[in-house]
Amino acid sequence: MPFFSKLRSFILVGFFLSFLLSGVLSGSNFSNAATPSLLTPVSGLALTQGVRKTVLENGLTVLTKEVHTAPVVSVQVWYRVGSRNEKAGENGISHQLEHLMFKGTTDRPVQFGRLFSALGSQFNAFTSYDETAYFGTVQRDKLEALLTLEADRMEGALVGAEQLTSEKRVVISELQGYENSPGYRLNRAVMRSAFPNRTYGLPVGGTKADVEKFTVQQVRDYYNTYYSPDNATLVITGDFATEPVLKSVQQTFGKLPKRASRVGGDETEKGTISPSSSPVSSGGKKSPIVLKEPGSAALLQVVYPLPNVTHPDVPAIDVMDAILTGGRSSQLYQALVESGLASSISASPAELIEPGWYEINATAAPGQELSKIASVLQQSLAKLQQEQVSVAELNRAKTQLQASFVLSNQDITSQATQLGYSQTVTRDYRYIERYLEAIAKVTAADVQRVAKTYLNPAKQTIGFFEPTLPGGKPGSSSAGSDRTVENFSPGKPVDPAELAKYLPPATSATASTQQPLPEQFTLKNGLRVLLLADHSVPTVNLSGQIDAGSEFDKNQTAGLSSLVATNLMNGTQTKNALTLAKALEDRGASLGFNATREGVSIGGNGLSANLPILIQTLADVVQNATFPENQLELSRQRALISLKVQLDDPRGLGRRVFQQAIYPENHPFHSFPTEESLKSVTRADVLRFYQEHYRPDTTTIALVGDFEPNQVKALFNQAFGKWQAQGEPPTLNLAPVSLPETMKRLSSVIPGKAEAVTYIGYNGISRKDPRFYSALVLNQILGGDTLSSRLGTEVRDRQGLTYGIYSAFAAGVQPGPFLIQMQTAPGDAQKAVASTLALLKQLREQGVTEAELNTAKRSITNSYPVDLANPSNVASIILDNAVYGLSQEEIREFPKRIETVTLDQVQQAIEELIQPDKLVIVTAGPGA
Repeated sequence: MPFFSKLRSFILVGFFLSFLLSGVLSGSNFSNAATPSLLTPVSGLALTQGVRKTVLENGLTVLTKEVHTAPVVSVQVWYRVGSRNEKAGENGISHQLEHLMFKGTTDRPVQFGRLFSALGSQFNAFTSYDETAYFGTVQRDKLEALLTLEADRMEGALVGAEQLTSEKRVVISELQGYENSPGYRLNRAVMRSAFPNRTYGLPVGGTKADVEKFTVQQVRDYYNTYYSPDNATLVITGDFATEPVLKSVQQTFGKLPKRASRVGGDETEKGTISPSSSPVSSGGKKSPIVLKEPGSAALLQVVYPLPNVTHPDVPAIDVMDAILTGGRSSQLYQALVESGLASSISASPAELIEPGWYEINATAAPGQELSKIASVLQQSLAKLQQEQVSVAELNRAKTQLQASFVLSNQDITSQATQLGYSQTVTRDYRYIERYLEAIAKVTAADVQRVAKTYLNPAKQTIGFFEPTLPGGKPGSSSAGSDRTVENFSPGKPVDPAELAKYLPPATSATASTQQPLPEQFTLKNGLRVLLLADHSVPTVNLSGQIDAGSEFDKNQTAGLSSLVATNLMNGTQTKNALTLAKALEDRGASLGFNATREGVSIGGNGLSANLPILIQTLADVVQNATFPENQLELSRQRALISLKVQLDDPRGLGRRVFQQAIYPENHPFHSFPTEESLKSVTRADVLRFYQEHYRPDTTTIALVGDFEPNQVKALFNQAFGKWQAQGEPPTLNLAPVSLPETMKRLSSVIPGKAEAVTYIGYNGISRKDPRFYSALVLNQILGGDTLSSRLGTEVRDRQGLTYGIYSAFAAGVQPGPFLIQMQTAPGDAQKAVASTLALLKQLREQGVTEAELNTAKRSITNSYPVDLANPSNVASIILDNAVYGLSQEEIREFPKRIETVTLDQVQQAIEELIQPDKLVIVTAGPGA
């Protein structure tokens, strides 16, 4: 993974404050590619041009970049402190402090998540090895408000006994949730063995044993030491004028004093063994680590020491990584996945402030031995060391890195993230310029040299996870008692008027920017295309749907629609799987298909120059797929492993049991794949489904990006014009689903898990239901945000019972479930459920206030322009509106429809849609 994309990897393996908000930082798929022979090498100037660096007297580094493509701004504060700074006995203190930074300040003793939500900010935070960062992206008139809040918590965060006690429970719930994952447990064991004397060898989130012992003074001292202006970078990107904003920064952050100096200098801080940029190894070759524990799939992990991020070998290492695992044409994918040995393979170089590591992960295919996978892996790495790669492979890898840079920086939030990461980790936001220049110069000899240097078997740490229980078998599922703790009394809902006292004002009303509407045209065969030109970035984003989802599966062949979708790219009448993959990976394009409940979703992106190959490949596979028998069998084996993993995960099993309790057996939303159904699907079934359901008149494609609409129309007519469908398309006539007569409780036991996941709800509404907008506002108040909602305030914030709790109306073409999801310690599940039921009863009895209504509406409408600032999001929104049968004007009218929701409409929605006595409650996990 390249330098500029690996930050997203470490954000993901770092620890988000809330899993609910993680959509803010979704990076582009790493299989994106392009080749230097087809593409002029990308320059890092695209990101750094126009950046202004200012250092305040107190040492705060400020990076500003005006980007006037949308009326939004991103404000990020990056602290140069992470798990590498922790000493013995305080593993996880950086992460614990990150949580406490949302608990309020001396001047604003309220949950900051509520303040951010009231501003309409899309916000999050994460802790990683070298840094802790706080993100907010808002409409441009909220910029000064965000600056005020971030400056306030840089100096005045409340780190007291009450805050620490409740947030410790939340953090432990989060950590125990990770314990549910065999991959997490294997990684922890491998890293501890690879780096026994370094803090990089410890989990970023910490350990339960250390977290339980944190004292208020300990955390406060850590805050005072590291959360100082001279140890931070403030990044502002978006639609603003630099000079006035720098004055605001001076007024807010400039008055903050430097705090305690950090002992031992910057590069040799606590937990560090060596300031050297060279790899740090724990010694000679070790025996494999073998974990024999409850789980579903057999896993392999290998770790090799690497140098630090500024070492001159880093560009060649990243090219080597792309050659090994960059897409379907990569060497390890071909050797392990295409051969049927592994169901998945991935790798990532961790190039950090101190010497890091290269990590390779594989999941065994059914019946395959980990020792065989390890042997073939070593043979592949040895081949890379002994033979220089071809020019085609080298160019493909280098282009993947270059195109990925452009695609992962399409929106201003991502651009701010890249600048903050570069400045924090390398001390130079311009590092990306030198990095991309170096990528272009990497030779085949360089790749061979770094492979020999760093992929040394004598320095590797290897781990095997061997599951001890057959996966995919829920321990028990039985009806439980309807009784709950009836004497529970939830606290009063937060009064938005009280909250408003602490909310910094917006500078002025944002001038309304008229959202451009997509242009729709329909081919003679019925295929619908929606186009929205956006020339701000040289990229294209494709989002599509074919009405061929799992709702058309039969129970006996459940999983059929998914097998069809995943096999589309396995060959056509003129191209085999590898040819199709190389056509995209050589050019910086990615294209994928995923069967969902109501359709097969199509996702694609690439550089705008390569739009023709994206459209031609899409047209070829939806019209001419051949479904080779050998590839079908490989994908079936991968599906069986995925099923085992899903049934071994409380989230996956819980959602399945919940959905099957809501919908009757003859309803398509009841159907889920089983081992038997996946094994029963024949190639004849696949071909029949493909011929019946893949039709132009049930296909919709939305395209947003840098193109000329008339040229695109010609491309579509040429590529899809001959596609014809016979007869009328298949349809579903679903009977209404009634709610249960009484409350229904089920539990599913999965041995070896640490945390429980609970789902609460019943069948809800469709997207075209006239109550949808009222329901959306109601949901925002109830559980739309895990920090600012009623559920979050009570169950997470006040009681500390869960890491995350949220509610949602899954409204599609058909009515989907209304659901509440939470993760708790097994012993806390009953209390959390009782608290939730009491809140739902309180909602029915007392309703919501005018102030809550207005705050919720503002939160939704203020955050909507942030969604529209990302071309990839816009493509998805346009597609969804079309698929749901809404007008093209919906993308512009949505905020107005929210604004017109009245208190009476929300009260009516509560009356009709909140039924606490008819809930289905499913808890999956380790049992009582």
